[in-house]
Amino acid sequence: MAKETGRKLIAQNKKARHDYHILDTYECGLVLTGTEVKSLRQGRASLVDGFVQIDGHEAWLHNVHVPEYSQGTWTNHTARRKRKLLMHRAEIDKLESKSQESGHTVVPLALYFKDGRAKVEIALAKGKKEYDKRQTLREKQDRRETDRAISAVKRRQRA
Repeated sequence: MAKETGRKLIAQNKKARHDYHILDTYECGLVLTGTEVKSLRQGRASLVDGFVQIDGHEAWLHNVHVPEYSQGTWTNHTARRKRKLLMHRAEIDKLESKSQESGHTVVPLALYFKDGRAKVEIALAKGKKEYDKRQTLREKQDRRETDRAISAVKRRQRA
């Protein structure tokens, strides 16, 4: 069988980018069981309620939903178990010190396969206030409107 190359996205946490200011991102490996990998290869996972907790100088991913593998037997995994993240010691220490500051948290942004290995992109984030969220939505809407106007002008020039 040929070795996989490239990046295949499984799940993305769009809500995290809306609810938090992203300060720093990290790519981590995951410790998974066989049925979890098979379930992920089917493209089934949810990062919505996920968060990272540093416990005993180890990083753990909590509340990420990986549904049970449909053809799994008694060896099947539980859907919301905590999973160990594979990171360098210096990165873990840095995350631990920064996440203890007021208002900071560590959230998963994306879950994907990179060259056949399951990876998760996590981010050190700071919570947005309600007015920040409204401003972000306004900027997004303004950007959309300018793009529409530019494309309409280009269409008229071609015609």
